[in-house]
Amino acid sequence: MDSFAASIETFEHQWMRAWIQRDRKAMKALASRDFIFLLGGKRAAILDRPSWLDAVDRFRCESYRLGEVYVRRHGATAVFACQMTIEAKFGRRDWSGEVWVTDLWQRSRVRRKWKLVERVVSRPDTDEDAPADIRELQLWR
Repeated sequence: MDSFAASIETFEHQWMRAWIQRDRKAMKALASRDFIFLLGGKRAAILDRPSWLDAVDRFRCESYRLGEVYVRRHGATAVFACQMTIEAKFGRRDWSGEVWVTDLWQRSRVRRKWKLVERVVSRPDTDEDAPADIRELQLWR
């Protein structure tokens, strides 16, 4: 793995550890102002940055393991993708299992720091309740 890919993977681990620790400050520092979380599935659902930061107490990650990592740089943008095994809960419901994660990182113009712009999580199962659960977390409703 080259040093750029290793840097992006380090940011991913920082993001996931912040989620596990429910560290909103760390997550806010890593996420761009226009961050979007998108749950891909039969019916997609999204959360904006304020909704995501508010949701970390109800949508909890306990542990994770990255699979094979793919990183590709496009100038000031980087794509990170991997299969991930997570132990997570949404309220009382177990949300653990295999997911496919695709993240878009962008280097800011002013401070030149990498920020997470978009996270797309696709679950291979057909949990039809998941999009409605994500929509419940939307603050703009």
